[in-house]
Amino acid sequence: MECTESRDRMSAFADGELDALAAWQLTQHMAHCPECAQACEQLLDLRAAVRQHGQRHAAPPALRQRLRQALLEEGDRAKEVTASPRGRKWARLPWTWISLGVAGASTAAFAVTLALYLSVPSEAERLDQEIVASHFRSLMPDHLADVASSDQHTVKPWFSGKLDFSPPVVDLAQAGFPLVGGRLDYIKQRPVAALAYRRHQHVLNLYVWPGQAQRDAPPRLTVRQGYHLIRWSRSGMEYRLISDLNAAELMDFERRLAAQIDQDARP
Repeated sequence: MECTESRDRMSAFADGELDALAAWQLTQHMAHCPECAQACEQLLDLRAAVRQHGQRHAAPPALRQRLRQALLEEGDRAKEVTASPRGRKWARLPWTWISLGVAGASTAAFAVTLALYLSVPSEAERLDQEIVASHFRSLMPDHLADVASSDQHTVKPWFSGKLDFSPPVVDLAQAGFPLVGGRLDYIKQRPVAALAYRRHQHVLNLYVWPGQAQRDAPPRLTVRQGYHLIRWSRSGMEYRLISDLNAAELMDFERRLAAQIDQDARP
């Protein structure tokens, strides 16, 4: 990949819009091009600053309902005109087609406006986008871990004083998922713990932060931009696990992780 092509893809990379192959190609290029790596890091820092300090405004339910109602009424009026004898007579006149064209344009404008409002991503979708972007960022050189260690007793104390909670850190090396290290990340407008694991050549990122849900939520697997993403909540904590690892092995990691956390929590 040439630097020109790399720069062209950086915005899509920062927004999490590249597929897994394109993102991998870009990260491979940046691993050997310090200038592109620095440019991408500056772009990611800018994106993080905008995400932290910017504001999002979703359309209120009342406005969405008014737009839907306006579209329905416009469609009903068009049907009434064309169904009446007078409407059929007008339909033969050229200027009537102009009028109907204006009405159609008005309807299309309403449809576009409604689509724009309804296309605002939900909170869960925005969170998934943040997780994917963070995973991309971690694959850049020297971004995977702030504390690089396979020893859980080194990684867990490192978070002390840096977070307002104690994340569970488990060792799954015997199961084939060695711990690589940990780092601080910023998700959902708050600092979170990010734990990195490996499975052969695959990187797994596990994000942990305190949740507000009153009940545990079972694991749910989705695919985001070519990556498998598992979300669940357990014992007051939110978990997000993402990797290009196949779904079966990623689910196996989640089960082993949950079992080990439960075992460590027993008195």
